[in-house]
Amino acid sequence: MHSLAQEIKAFSKSALKKQCTRVTTLTGKRIIETWKDSTVQVVEETVQPEGACGYVQDLSLDLQVGIVKPWLLLASQDVAQDFDILKKFKVTHILNVAYGVENTFQDQFVYKQLSILDLPETVITSYFQECSEFIEQVKAQNGVVLVHCNAGVSRSASIVIGYLMSTEGLRFDDAFALVKNARPAICPNLGFMEQLRNYKLCSEIQFNGVTNT
Repeated sequence: MHSLAQEIKAFSKSALKKQCTRVTTLTGKRIIETWKDSTVQVVEETVQPEGACGYVQDLSLDLQVGIVKPWLLLASQDVAQDFDILKKFKVTHILNVAYGVENTFQDQFVYKQLSILDLPETVITSYFQECSEFIEQVKAQNGVVLVHCNAGVSRSASIVIGYLMSTEGLRFDDAFALVKNARPAICPNLGFMEQLRNYKLCSEIQFNGVTNT
């Protein structure tokens, strides 16, 4: 019988990338998010045991910035914590939809934060209006907004896809393709994908008093 170590070695590094992420909230609570085969588990812990994840962690930085629109960027929390990259892309606003990831440069950028869990049962569509209104405000001010969660793969990608469907009337397939082209790593969890596919284009979201239909 193969040992766990042998089984782990059988997987490539790329296949295990971002499978387990540990974040610490501002109150000191540690959160473990494990994502494998579109299934997410969120576990809270009071101590940080060694080898808690059960997978090989890829701790390399993910600094790829997806340019969805000239004023709309999508990335991981690594980019959100890199001041030089933020200034390079002329970021003025940051939409943080991670759980337990603090805003690093409070005095330098305008933040909006929503703590969203990357779970299939999370109603991601319930956040679309609030996030879309924030993004539209940035656009109207000629700013640049970075949308990020933890890995920039599921939550933030879903928010951006929902934004495009809400404000530009794109169908899911077209919105997904646009975001995927900008950031190939995106992969919303199965619950988010189902919600996005069923999301109505005529979402009754209003911007500046005008209903988008």
